[in-house]
Amino acid sequence: MPNSKQKILIVDDEPINLKVLNNILKDIYKLIFAKSGAEALRLIEKEKPDLILLDVMMPEMTGYEVCERLKKNPLYKTIPIIFVTALNDAVDEAKGLNVGAVDYISKPVTPAVVKARVKTHLSLVDIDELKRTRLQVIQRLGRAAEYKDNETGMHVMRMSHYSKVIALAYGHSAKEADALFLAAPMHDIGKIGIPDSIMLKPGKLTDEEFTIMKKHPEIGAEILGESDSDLIELAKTVAMTHHEKWDGTGYPSQLKGTDIPIEGRIVALADVFDALTSVRPYKEAWPVQKALELIRSQKNKHFDPELVDLFESQLDKIIEIKNRWKD
Repeated sequence: MPNSKQKILIVDDEPINLKVLNNILKDIYKLIFAKSGAEALRLIEKEKPDLILLDVMMPEMTGYEVCERLKKNPLYKTIPIIFVTALNDAVDEAKGLNVGAVDYISKPVTPAVVKARVKTHLSLVDIDELKRTRLQVIQRLGRAAEYKDNETGMHVMRMSHYSKVIALAYGHSAKEADALFLAAPMHDIGKIGIPDSIMLKPGKLTDEEFTIMKKHPEIGAEILGESDSDLIELAKTVAMTHHEKWDGTGYPSQLKGTDIPIEGRIVALADVFDALTSVRPYKEAWPVQKALELIRSQKNKHFDPELVDLFESQLDKIIEIKNRWKD
């Protein structure tokens, strides 16, 4: 079985300091040791530690310099660094935090403090890794849906960017808009459950086929299920509500007006605009102005009228995205 202990690199030019930290942590973590900054950088590339305990005052290369170099490297910048040093002035601590360290432990060290700080920051690493994994799962599910559709990956990319632009114009924070950008690709995940004979049909669907097609929002919500992840819950909301219409004539729940979650209203507009202005097996791409005329005609019908106005106010950004992510 692989060693499941988290890996810590301890860097100090004084052997006695390495020995002290070894005695504190050896029973809990896998430990690696370096006596200089240069040796530390070589070991980091080979061992990829989960956390680094780093002395500041070392010959040739200080801990500050080691930290700065790691934070500039995209491969290692997320590794948390805790400075362990005899420098205990507030200015020194501020400098350590400014160059990218997550914490600062003063020598002589207290075992309980070292254990607590290390445990805390490794827990944060685990949380970040879980978030990255969830995001990757969502992105891959979004790509899986593309294989069941005539639409392209560029459609998903464009409409996600459009959704973010609209959300920011509506007043969402940058964090909220980024979340919608990440959730929007899941809007049609339910199409995985629709038969290929319907999904890949080049012509117009019959009434019976369209009835089956209209089940994909509910299938999408079922696929995403219940989750304690805010992002997956947002993706579920988008999947379930992006075919609802402002006047209550949409599906699957015939929600009306502001009963439709704002995320569903935003994605509905972004999705339709991109569908209109993109080539499909059954249609040519519409010019932007023709698409805008249809969208304007659907204010208070298909679309939230406020969002239509905001969309037009952001048209320069929308067209820039459209040109950047061409099929």
